[in-house]
Amino acid sequence: MDEPAEIGRRVQRMRTELGLTQRKLAEPAYTPAYVSTLEAGKVRPSEAALRYLAGRLGTSYEELATGRPAGLATELRLALTDAQQILASGAAGEAAVHYRRLLAEAEDLGLTDERVGALLGLGDCALETGELPAAIGHFEAAERLLADEPLPRRARPIRGRAVAHLLAGELRYACYLLESTIDELGASGLADPEALVLLYAAVIGPYIDMGAHARAAHAAELALALAPRVTDPALVAGMHRQVARTFLTEGRVADADASLAKAQAIYGQLQLRTDLAHCHWMRGYVHAQNGDLTSAERELRTARDMLSAGRAALYTAQVEVELADVLRRLGRYEEAAGLLSALLALGDSHGAVHAGGAHRLLGLMAEERGACDSAEEHYVQALALLERSGATGDLADLCRLLGDLLRRAGRTEAALDAYRTGLGHRAAPGTTTLGPAPAAPAFPHHPPHPHHPASR
Repeated sequence: MDEPAEIGRRVQRMRTELGLTQRKLAEPAYTPAYVSTLEAGKVRPSEAALRYLAGRLGTSYEELATGRPAGLATELRLALTDAQQILASGAAGEAAVHYRRLLAEAEDLGLTDERVGALLGLGDCALETGELPAAIGHFEAAERLLADEPLPRRARPIRGRAVAHLLAGELRYACYLLESTIDELGASGLADPEALVLLYAAVIGPYIDMGAHARAAHAAELALALAPRVTDPALVAGMHRQVARTFLTEGRVADADASLAKAQAIYGQLQLRTDLAHCHWMRGYVHAQNGDLTSAERELRTARDMLSAGRAALYTAQVEVELADVLRRLGRYEEAAGLLSALLALGDSHGAVHAGGAHRLLGLMAEERGACDSAEEHYVQALALLERSGATGDLADLCRLLGDLLRRAGRTEAALDAYRTGLGHRAAPGTTTLGPAPAAPAFPHHPPHPHHPASR
């Protein structure tokens, strides 16, 4: 709301343009003296008073309070849902152009919620295109705008920032961000289900990479238990967007806002599809650890299809590392090698852990067909990648593989060096160095903690 003097001048100008006296404008709800005082800028009008006067003046409360034409904020929100739809279709670059324009418009108009929406969209676009420092900057800016809001409102930018750090190979910091937010949600009594699905699902990746398999399995089960079930949300969201456009052309701003709120909620659920895919990936991993390769392949393909049908090319490649391992164990080497080649074609700058995993699997397959020199080359490349990322559990396993290969070749000293390196990185199964696992939220309907045999 503008300052009282500015509102007063606006009321006086509109009243004069309509040829109304102060008495005609005021009655029956208010007195002419109140209107006179308001027009002089000597009183800050209540929302109820402004809504009454707006109706008498033939304008909207928003325009009378802020000077912005009626429906301008609604049109901006409609444009944000359009950009969300473009991003959901896979066109991250095109969506970013829209989000940048909308951010500038929202800043000019002083619309905080719309600024947050544009920043979150820009962050998601940057994640998809691998521009991780830019993504972190956008999410941090959104967090600053939401600093005074309840924690569930800040879950999306926190999750986005954590994912960016994860993709940059900063596993421990990603874990810290997500675990501390989950704990804070539980301690504050603000255990919002959607916020928890975002956070639980996002923490699966760093848990796996750090060897905390039991925590990852538990987080996946919690996320899947809380996740909403949506059949074909994209069609419903599109319908609500079109309905909002119709309402807006008819001047029915409140109805348009209501339709847009429904569309935005569905687009939020669409973004959860990436997180739910991570949960299916985790289930596939657990099946693979337990030797049920058929179920593992089914879950991993489900995760891959959910990701590739959307916009998450980088995540798709990451899931394919696990799928390639299952295919290797099933004896389907050519199919496994094809998946790994696709991942390595992306480069390793934004996914060192998963590029390292791809080289490890290629090394295993080379070793199994007797190509020891090629296997050693892949293991050494994997070792360099994993040392950079801090993935301690994978490092220990890789050093064992490399040491065994060198020992069989008679290179005892080199083998001992590899084993020593692995011992230096060994972590206890199912743990991180970050302290206790996050506490589960206190939902009345929450299932008991499963004791999942996921650690090795």
